[in-house]
Amino acid sequence: MGGAKRNPPDNKRWVTLRSTHPTRHMKTVSFSKNSTNIFFHILTNCNLRCQHCYINPEQHGKNTLPLSTIESWLEAFVGKSDTANVIFLGGEPTLHPDLSSAVKCAKRLGYSSVTIDTNGYLFHDILSKTEPDDIDYLSFSLDGATRQTNDRIRGEGSYDICTAGIREAVSRGFSTSLIYTVSRTNIRELEQMGPLLKDLGIRRFFIQVIGIRGKSASIGEKLQLSKEEWLRAIPKVAGKVAELGITVTYPKVFLDSEEPFECAGLVADNYFIFPNGRVYQCPLCEDFPIHSLRFEGDRLVRTGKINERDLFTLSIPEGCVMNKLIQPDNLEYKDNGAAAYKIACCLLKEEIR
Repeated sequence: MGGAKRNPPDNKRWVTLRSTHPTRHMKTVSFSKNSTNIFFHILTNCNLRCQHCYINPEQHGKNTLPLSTIESWLEAFVGKSDTANVIFLGGEPTLHPDLSSAVKCAKRLGYSSVTIDTNGYLFHDILSKTEPDDIDYLSFSLDGATRQTNDRIRGEGSYDICTAGIREAVSRGFSTSLIYTVSRTNIRELEQMGPLLKDLGIRRFFIQVIGIRGKSASIGEKLQLSKEEWLRAIPKVAGKVAELGITVTYPKVFLDSEEPFECAGLVADNYFIFPNGRVYQCPLCEDFPIHSLRFEGDRLVRTGKINERDLFTLSIPEGCVMNKLIQPDNLEYKDNGAAAYKIACCLLKEEIR
């Protein structure tokens, strides 16, 4: 960790970590201004049925992309930036038999970093088919510090399998990160995560706010934290975890009324690719056919109006217009009708060490 580059405090960007290998620098997804991230869903199939899964087969497709298509779609985006990051997702991406080849293709094309988001089952012997130098980060999902809480959200047995997968990956020299999606179901265990992360050998910790999309949109109970709940817990836990030598990234979510709102759709390049060819730039839009781009065969084309890009430029007192339209329960208003606060863009985040 001592080799990490410091970032100016007014421009929070990814931190470059120096590994134990003397010539290797590792990066991963950059939740910052002027960044380019390719979130590539190469299939939507999954072995788990997590309560908050955002995959919507009706909107995202049910097919598994062939390797030839993965390669051509990677080529379409590689020129967007010389620091573009690619993140392979699903469903569960390790269910794809050609994931290892896709990873090596991304490296060959010159992507700045390659990350795999996984539930930890690590199908198709992915750890044996790739080398630590092929993958900058294996990013695991765990939604509880205890077996009971995690398995209630993600499925019976998933805690033991995920933590075993992390230990195996670390023992083989892979760099690992962990994603914890915070909701009212598991907020009480967030403070317990620090020691567990340290014990597992995790290098980066992503605290993620639950989105009301996919399965979450059909759950009657309120899962998202209030502003008071979020501010009371998240920054404090992030600071404690960072003191353990682990880089922590988390969304700010709530802006004061005087803080400027910035939309990642305007100040960064994030693309969410799905197997049916849809390409979104805002994850909040993924339950709706308002994607800004699509693949027609191997050709990337812009969609007609009205799409998500037409909404990015709208300025409202509540901050994120997508949040106002899609999940307005996040918002609160004063007695005079004015917005009590702004909702920040979910793709621009805080990062501390």
